[in-house]
Amino acid sequence: MTTSTTLGGALELGEGLTVNRVGFGAMQLAGPGVFGPPADHDRAVRILRRAVELGINHIDTSDFYGPWVVNELIAEALSPYGENLVLATKIGAYRDQRGGWLPLSHPDALRAQVHDNLRRLRRETLDLVYLRFMDGESGQVLEDRVGALDELRQAGLIRTIGLSHVSVEQFEQARAIAPIAAVQNLYNLVNRSAAALLTRATEVGAAFVPFFPLGSGFTDSRAREDEVLRAVAERHSATQAQVALAWLLQRSPNILLIPGTSSPRHLEENTAAAGIELTGADVAELDALVADGETLEAVE
Repeated sequence: MTTSTTLGGALELGEGLTVNRVGFGAMQLAGPGVFGPPADHDRAVRILRRAVELGINHIDTSDFYGPWVVNELIAEALSPYGENLVLATKIGAYRDQRGGWLPLSHPDALRAQVHDNLRRLRRETLDLVYLRFMDGESGQVLEDRVGALDELRQAGLIRTIGLSHVSVEQFEQARAIAPIAAVQNLYNLVNRSAAALLTRATEVGAAFVPFFPLGSGFTDSRAREDEVLRAVAERHSATQAQVALAWLLQRSPNILLIPGTSSPRHLEENTAAAGIELTGADVAELDALVADGETLEAVE
């Protein structure tokens, strides 16, 4: 296994933005529960700088990670930014004093969150802003929410718009209001509940960015997915996590990966996953673990 110098190839997001397909999710740089500062501030800064050294040019973040902690770390570690570095952030939620996640949907509040992200990231323009829908919301894409982001896009404060945690129906509703460059939903080797959304995003040329690309983590249990993963990993002298990431890269050409970690070793391993070339037999074994639209838990 060798590390890919192209990090899985590149994908165009539009508006002159091109990113390598293996990026970095910065959420885990905050404290436990994505709340408060990291246990080791200097290590978090080093991880961000090492990610860029490895060729990563797509970092996923949000002002509600910490809150504010991760964006401030990114600015400290990487500002002034390299010309090709793409920062993607999310709005549509906020944290209460105990670290709870609450929806934020008023257009004025969304506009304020965009300006907060700009200030803390020390940017004049945000490359990609996801509108995040929270559990318990009505399930409708409201025109005023997407419209508010499109106004900011046309004003030059946002280059591209994305959606996070949405259905196919919401994706289509939003596309009727404004251009949607990317969608970010839960999807991984053992949870394929967003398969229909992945298919539709592929059809219309939008990037699909799986969050939790490694699921809840792969263990050494005797579960069937671990047995299959272990066998494939051994054939490639790789870790099970690397195989899971390689499977996603080969699943669809419009998938962008943003595996997150607070470990320098795991950062190196995740990046090296781009160099794994799964065989047709490998892919067939992994595909057979879970049907599209299902999760492993639902079929056991």
